[in-house]
Amino acid sequence: MSRVSVLWRVLAAVALVGLLLHGSASRRVTDAAWPLGPMSQYAFFPGPDDTVVITRVHGLLADGRRVELPLRVDTAGIRRADVEARIPFIENDPSLLRAVSEGWTARHPAEPRPVEVYLVQDETHLHRGRVVSTDQVELARWRVAP
Repeated sequence: MSRVSVLWRVLAAVALVGLLLHGSASRRVTDAAWPLGPMSQYAFFPGPDDTVVITRVHGLLADGRRVELPLRVDTAGIRRADVEARIPFIENDPSLLRAVSEGWTARHPAEPRPVEVYLVQDETHLHRGRVVSTDQVELARWRVAP
């Protein structure tokens, strides 16, 4: 192998390691940087006195039932990570929940349509590794246009 070839490979390896270190160390990097940044939904382990937060979307259906609209591509047309990454935007503009409502409706044609959609977070509070309380916090609510 020629010196140029070796030098090119070494520089490429150093650049890749640098990108990986930057992605892992920087708090400004989002999941969009994967695989050069961490997938934050899997990158933590709660401490014994932490609060575990799970983001969900619920829908009030036309027949009066309140159901969870699971955040998976096969059930709502969107991934949980995509919704979690946009929480501040959804809080400012709840109509962004339209994508979840429309995705769920398209995949569940036999079910009544949602008339209202809620972005919520389930908070599980731990003390010494045991659940001491749970809360559900509503972050946004969007009334579906008829």
